[in-house]
Amino acid sequence: MILPGDGLVLPPLSFARPAAPRFAGLPRAIKRVEDIVAAALLLLMFGVPMLIAALLIRLESSGPALFRQSRVGQDGASFMIWKLRTMREQRVPGDELCQARPGDPRVTRIGHWLRCLSLDEMPQLVNVLRGEMSLVGPRPHAPGTCVCGRPFEQISPRYAARHRVRPGMTGLAQVRGWRGETETEDKLLRRVDSDLEYIETWSLRLDLEILARTFAVVLCMSNAY
Repeated sequence: MILPGDGLVLPPLSFARPAAPRFAGLPRAIKRVEDIVAAALLLLMFGVPMLIAALLIRLESSGPALFRQSRVGQDGASFMIWKLRTMREQRVPGDELCQARPGDPRVTRIGHWLRCLSLDEMPQLVNVLRGEMSLVGPRPHAPGTCVCGRPFEQISPRYAARHRVRPGMTGLAQVRGWRGETETEDKLLRRVDSDLEYIETWSLRLDLEILARTFAVVLCMSNAY
């Protein structure tokens, strides 16, 4: 399946540019209804599996079953994202924020499978219902996340333009294979290109195609560890 705009090279975007017109007015309301209805149905579907996963997390390692972390959302506002905890150790204050990588010793056994199946992301459905996230959109990053020792916003001059819309549980970048650790500047730039392409070409059909492709990516356990 080919998504609209594959291979499109976007011109530079200004940080001062107003919200994307495709997300204004009626389209914005339609996307919000889509989020609320789908998130509520998915919570009903995954409620019991999440409870079972939470119990297994508590049995395997000490600490809470849920993990909260500050992320950058729409218009640069911060919010607390929810996940099922998949690691034994959390970040030490003052350390550079490290993304999970293949063979990461911090990941628990149950956490490994939760990450492979993306079940650790399911509590974010609550973030969607609260209006902090959308089902589809640019993935939110933690403030100060770096690659090669440089913050994301220093690597791409267009990075801030991702924040013109609500961040998503999945996105165009993820279904194109840019999922998992961002260990090179090139990977970050490709993710940003896909995120901005999504903002400029958004449609309800595109959202549905991304959601369908997300399930295929999860079933293949691609770039998850």
